[in-house]
Amino acid sequence: MKEEKQVEKKKTNKKFMLIFGVLILVGGTFGIYKYIHSLSHESTDDAQIEKNMNPIIPRVSGYVTKVFVKDNDYVKKGDTLFTIDDKDYVVRVEDAKAALLAAEGNFAVSKADVGSASAGVSVSEANVQSAGGNIESAKIRLTRAQQDYDRYKILYDKRSITKQQFEQAEAVFLEAKNQVKILQDQQRASSYQKSVSQARSTVSGKQTEVAAANIERAKAALAAAQLNESYTIVTAAVDGQVSKINVQPGQLVAPGQSLFYIINNQETWVVANFKETQLNKMVIGQKVTVKVDAYPDTEFEGELVSFSPATGARFSLLPPDNATGNFVKTVQRLPVKIALNNKEQAEKLKSLRPGMNVEVDVHLK
Repeated sequence: MKEEKQVEKKKTNKKFMLIFGVLILVGGTFGIYKYIHSLSHESTDDAQIEKNMNPIIPRVSGYVTKVFVKDNDYVKKGDTLFTIDDKDYVVRVEDAKAALLAAEGNFAVSKADVGSASAGVSVSEANVQSAGGNIESAKIRLTRAQQDYDRYKILYDKRSITKQQFEQAEAVFLEAKNQVKILQDQQRASSYQKSVSQARSTVSGKQTEVAAANIERAKAALAAAQLNESYTIVTAAVDGQVSKINVQPGQLVAPGQSLFYIINNQETWVVANFKETQLNKMVIGQKVTVKVDAYPDTEFEGELVSFSPATGARFSLLPPDNATGNFVKTVQRLPVKIALNNKEQAEKLKSLRPGMNVEVDVHLK
């Protein structure tokens, strides 16, 4: 009986040793595999799927009249998402059109004033020239009248002519002298009128320039009003899938208010946060294998395309300040962008959603 117990005990010890040996062999093999794998790979599970998320932000304020999409709908670029009440904006467009018509009318009036002023300048110039010709003729007559007066005076002093003849020559001389003075005064008045007409023409030209500028301003105001009116129809900027719709008919929206998103499926990438101690052998262009937790049986191929310019902690809302005196050294993580660009997996990539957890394995060699 005693011998049977000893034999049974020896069998149990052999089984235990065999199991223990198998565990050691498996553990050692796994450890060696991991060690060899670590020599040519760097991996992390601190990684998520990313895609372009285009926010839908209205450019004008107003009350929503109709929503054309539902949660998770697929849309094409240019599809109408929702509309905003455009009554106020239509009124502004009409007001801008009226302002443009008024500006064009003022320009026409100013242009007519310029023509009238130019005509006045031409008339004044002609009057000045005419006055100058008349003065020259009057001076010739004055010279002749003065010569006659001087000759008649000599003859009168010699008693060769009568006093009546002398007085008649004197009257002609004085009349010619006064005529020259009158014509000179008229020439000065015409010159002044010419200056006034030129000043009026200059002012009219400036008014025309102002009127032309007012037309351009009215055109710009009309274009702005029409543009704001067009913004009452909010359309999709890209192809993609909309998120949860946080807008309802009758809701007041404001410019800059983010209402929902369109997820663009054209480009997919992974942001993996590697420890700073893992970056020694990682370079741009290395092949990457990506496993998504949601699809454990599928491996996605990618390529390392860029490194973040700073660690994730530096981009946080409250970055750590190591100068406070309470420094505790911790391993930092650096975001690394990995592009998923395998065209053969394009349809599968569309099923990935931003924020999904993935495991990343970078092939160092």
